[in-house]
Amino acid sequence: MEVIYSIELMQQKSDEWVRKNKRIGFVATMGFFHEGHTHLMKEARQQNDIVITSIFVNPLQFGPHEDYDRYPRDERHDTLLAEQAGVDILFLPDVEEMYPRPMQVSMSITDRVNVLCGKSRPGHFDGVITVLTKLFNMTRPNRVYFGMKDAQQVAVVDALIRNLNFPIELIGLPTIREVDGLAKSSRNVFLSSVERDEAIWIFKSLKEARQLVVDGEKNPAIIVKEVADTITRRTSGKIDYVELLSYPHLTPVSVIEQQVIVAVAVQFEHTRLIDNLLFDASGKLIEGIK
Repeated sequence: MEVIYSIELMQQKSDEWVRKNKRIGFVATMGFFHEGHTHLMKEARQQNDIVITSIFVNPLQFGPHEDYDRYPRDERHDTLLAEQAGVDILFLPDVEEMYPRPMQVSMSITDRVNVLCGKSRPGHFDGVITVLTKLFNMTRPNRVYFGMKDAQQVAVVDALIRNLNFPIELIGLPTIREVDGLAKSSRNVFLSSVERDEAIWIFKSLKEARQLVVDGEKNPAIIVKEVADTITRRTSGKIDYVELLSYPHLTPVSVIEQQVIVAVAVQFEHTRLIDNLLFDASGKLIEGIK
C-alpha cells in the first residue's frame, strides 16, 4: 500500500489508472477506522482493480461549536487497518493541501438537507458536497462506498452524483453493528459506561418501529411517538430528532406507502449518536442501496 499526501501525485496516479481502463473504488473517510470503515474497503477490494481510501477531517462540515478539534485521529492505526483491508492508496491530504486559500467557489445543497442532522447543522452538507467534489476530481472513481449509518449523507451524495453528472456508481452498504446492536461509530469512545449500556436502546427502538409496520401500522406519527417514548424511557440522552421520511428524497409522508427511513439522533453528555432503519411499506428491511 502506498500513502500519498499530495493532491498532484494523487491526480497523476488516478489519471494513469483511467488511461489503463482500471476500475477505481473510492472510500472517503475522516479516519479513526473501525469495522464499518474496513467493511467498505473490503467490499471495494472485491469489486475494483484499484482501491483508494482517503482520510481527511474536513473543517467545512463542522459548525463553530462542534467537535472538529476533538474528533479522534490515529494515523498509524488507520494505516495498518487500511493495508490489512487491501487498500492500494491511502490518501492523507492535510488542510493546507486541500484548502490552501479560502474557497472562491461556493457549493450548497438545498434539497434533502433541512431534515434529520441537516436541520440542526446548517451548512454541514455544503461542506460535505464541497469536499467530495474535490475528492472525486482527485481520485476519478468508478464506484464510491458509503455506510448507511449516515443515510442522510448517502442521500446527499446520491443527489450530488446525479445533479453534477459524475460518472460514478454509489454503493451504500448496511450499517455495521456491535454484538448488542449499537451502530459502530468513531464517537462511541466518548460514551460513559452507563451511556454505553443505555445506547443499545436506540437500535431497539428502531426495531420496534419496524415491527409496528410489519404488524400493519401505517401512521408515521404513531411510530415516531413509540420510538421517542422508548428512547426517553430507557436512556439519559436528549433526543435531537426522531423522524420518519421517504427515502432517498427525505420528504414527509402522511401514510407509509413507499420506502421510508426511521432515523434518530440522541445527544449524550459528550457525544451525539445517530442511527436509522430503512424498510418498505410492508416492513421489509432495506439494508443498502445501489
